[in-house]
Amino acid sequence: MRRRTVTAGNLEELLQATAPAQASEQAAAEPAAAPPPRREDHGLRTEFEFELPRGYVDDEGTVHRHGTMRLATARDELRPQIDLRVKENPAYLSVVLLSQVITRLGSITDVHAGVVERMYATDVAFLQDFYRRVNSEGHTRAAVTCPHCEGGFEVDLSGGRLGES
Repeated sequence: MRRRTVTAGNLEELLQATAPAQASEQAAAEPAAAPPPRREDHGLRTEFEFELPRGYVDDEGTVHRHGTMRLATARDELRPQIDLRVKENPAYLSVVLLSQVITRLGSITDVHAGVVERMYATDVAFLQDFYRRVNSEGHTRAAVTCPHCEGGFEVDLSGGRLGES
């Protein structure tokens, strides 16, 4: 924006030049408004579904096996460092971290550290590996070898049934 010095002589001229135009004149003078720019989908996957090997059993006895984990942010990885439970017991770091990135577990949408604490060790180990794969490697596939024929192939750890593609 440019500054102008206003004197009594050019005040009227300035007011006329900056006066709002009539609505009809303004509509005719303005080009049609451009639509807002479209956000492009860059194909970044931020949530990954999983199926726990055993499942979390809640207070009512319901087993929850299917869930969703989102990508971790820097804040997610830094926040546990100041948690008193982690300072007292560094092994608790994974419990706090997993509770922040698991967005859903069956019908449970409020997954907190207490939920992760009550999971079976097999499921916590699965989630730790799943977290590492999603956040480090960007996918949920793992290379495996058949113990019978020694053939190699990939499996998706996100919970697909064996034999399904």
